[in-house]
Amino acid sequence: MMLELMVDAKNALGECVLWCERSGRVFWTDILGATLWAHHPTSGVTRSWAMPERLASFALTDHDERLLVGLATQLAFFDLDSGALTPICEVEAGLTTRLNDGRCDRQGRFVFGTFNEVEPRLPIGGFYRLNRDLRLERLPLPHVAIANSICFSPDGTTMYYCDSPQQVIRCCDYDVVSGALSNQRVFAQVQGEGEPDGSCVDARGYLWNAQWGGGKLVRYAPDGSIDRSVALPASQPSCVAFGGALLDQLYATSARVGLASPGEADGGLFTGTVPGVRGLPESRFVC
Repeated sequence: MMLELMVDAKNALGECVLWCERSGRVFWTDILGATLWAHHPTSGVTRSWAMPERLASFALTDHDERLLVGLATQLAFFDLDSGALTPICEVEAGLTTRLNDGRCDRQGRFVFGTFNEVEPRLPIGGFYRLNRDLRLERLPLPHVAIANSICFSPDGTTMYYCDSPQQVIRCCDYDVVSGALSNQRVFAQVQGEGEPDGSCVDARGYLWNAQWGGGKLVRYAPDGSIDRSVALPASQPSCVAFGGALLDQLYATSARVGLASPGEADGGLFTGTVPGVRGLPESRFVC
């Protein structure tokens, strides 16, 4: 199968796609465009919100019209109705990094990583967790150049993550009560062209990864073996999520940045149905 273009957004750097089952909308960000996007498939209505700085990732919350947003330099709450931004804390002040990929664990804590913006991209960033009491905690994982692929197994006991230039997706045991991490190990080695970017986990515990530069989404079995690949009509897929009323719709973002001659579909939001596969409701930030 191949996913089809759903929204011709022409994003410079589309990322962090999430489905909100309460409102029936799919949300994503154009990081370089500093814009939050939302599309309602039933009505066909697409909306966007300008951000005060680049929006790297975000999470749904218990309040339907409020998001937890990971801006380039800080975490904050954003009200979709009023546009009000409520700062929480700065992240890695003084470093040449910005926030990057992030996703809530199954207990409603936001886990994210950072991106070194200076070439050569040395691994100076880190992985963090915003706890439910709004306390920011650095996770005991290696320094990172481009943090990506953050997601969790259905039962929450395994965390997946990567440093994209290494072309390796890693995982570790994740204590659902204390949040302690242990047994860090290689989950899967990316084969051929492409780097691992954003990921999600489906209801059977298989990991779906968008492979930047590879023009495809790859589904990995829980043992790290490749189950299947899904072609995308864009060379730089960046993130993937399940949505729709039955959680059987696959959504993927893409990017135009760095392409000398972007294709017509590059930077768009894509969708398609994967027979026999369903996702999980997105975990919400709880505080």
